[in-house]
This record gives sequence, C-alpha cells and structure tokens, in this order.
Amino acid sequence: MPPKPQPVSTDPNTLKIARLNGQLEIFYSIQGEGKSAGIPSVFVRTSLCNLHCIWCDTDYTWNWEGTPFAHVNDANPEYRKFHKKTWMARCSVGEIAERVLAYPARNVVLTGGEPMMQQPALVALMHLLRQHDAAYRFEVETNGTLLPHSDFEAAIDQYNVSPKLANSNNPQRLREKAAVYRYFAQNPKAWFKFVVAQLKDLEEVLLLQERYAIASEKIWLMPEGHTRQALARRRRWLVEACKTHGLRYTDRLHVQIWGNQKGV
Repeated sequence: MPPKPQPVSTDPNTLKIARLNGQLEIFYSIQGEGKSAGIPSVFVRTSLCNLHCIWCDTDYTWNWEGTPFAHVNDANPEYRKFHKKTWMARCSVGEIAERVLAYPARNVVLTGGEPMMQQPALVALMHLLRQHDAAYRFEVETNGTLLPHSDFEAAIDQYNVSPKLANSNNPQRLREKAAVYRYFAQNPKAWFKFVVAQLKDLEEVLLLQERYAIASEKIWLMPEGHTRQALARRRRWLVEACKTHGLRYTDRLHVQIWGNQKGV
C-alpha cells in the first residue's frame, strides 16, 4: 500500500494561478526539458510552492513580501520580493479550461511553483478538458515532495519529477522525502530530472539513484543556467557524465531559443 499522501489544497473549484506582467501565465509553447522536450504544449503555471530554491527562476510564485527566504537576486539592489495579490490570481477551473481550449495543442503541462499543492482543482481541470476532447494529455512538473492522491494518479499521464539537491538551499528534511522518492521510482508514469551545476551535484544524484533504486533510464540530467552562456559552460562535461553513468541528457530548449524570457 502506498504511503498516505501529504495534505494539499482541497478546493476543487479554484486554482491559484501565477500572474506575469499582469496576465495569467497560461501560454502555448514547446516543452523545453526532459522526456517530452520539443512537444507543442499548453503551459498552466500555478502559484505557491512548498520549497524555496535559492536559484529559482519562477520565484514570483512564492517569494512574497515579508517572507524570510533567500534568493540569488537579493544581491541586486533593484530586486524586490513579490506582492502576493499582484502576482497570484484565483481563477475558476472553468476559466482556466476556456483559456487552454483556445490553443491547438492537446499536451498540457501543469507547472509552477508546485502544482501538486492544488491536486483537487487540477483533477477537475483535467476532467473538464477531457470532456471537450478525450485526446488531452497531461504532464505535471513536481519537486517530488508530495504524494499524489488516487484521483490525481488516475488522471495524470506523466510526472516530470525534479527533486531539489543541496544546491537549492532547501534543508534535506524538506527536499528529500523518502516515501515520495520510492513512490515515483516505482511509478511507470514518472521520470526524474536533476538540475546539475557542478561535480558535487552529480555525486549527489548518483547517491540518490542508489538510495532509492531509480532506474538509469528514468533519469535526465540538465545543466543549471538561465542563459545560453551558462548552459554552454556546463553542457559538454554533463553530456560526458551521462555517457559514463548511462543517464539521459536534457538541455533547456526554451532558454536556447528565447533566453530568459518568460511566458513563451
């Protein structure tokens, strides 16, 4: 029997959605990372996160005014924490579905923040979209710290599990949930993507792989970087590491194409 899921939002009618430049962050692009890289997809970016990565490039989903969390941008005198009411919107599931239906793609990526904090509303969204077209397929981008409820597990097609390493500045007790690691390691819908910046990150990935018996073919390594230059510095040695350890490599296609631009 799988471990008991951790508490998440129980509201099935309303989703907390990220705002970007005043607009709901629901957009049509290509999946830029991991197993589905290159597939045209509609992205739905939820707000809120239960982790607080120091290098997060979507910190407008959680780094609210008055919170104590550190971020690499703190060194920038122009950087400010985000006003929650400005950067987060509460939307009905029906409103989100209408926006998704306006795009031609039938692959939907539920991203964040941490989408699995809002499982009941996401299940309602998936059911509603499939009522319009049974061809809809759903991926969720998750940090691998929350277990899915049974109805979420039944509705989702693919878990893109991106566990956070020590480089994220999250305490181990928060970022590494043994029961959740084991659940996803054994789940045929789940694939792991680790963000790697240096050799010690790779060593940590290999330890986690051994500790939780994660099959090599389920692991993608991705270079950390928000610019083409940063990706280029790390790409070559990381590809060699994938060859050495029988793991898979993923780039960040959206960064290669659009740089650090959001909502594309």
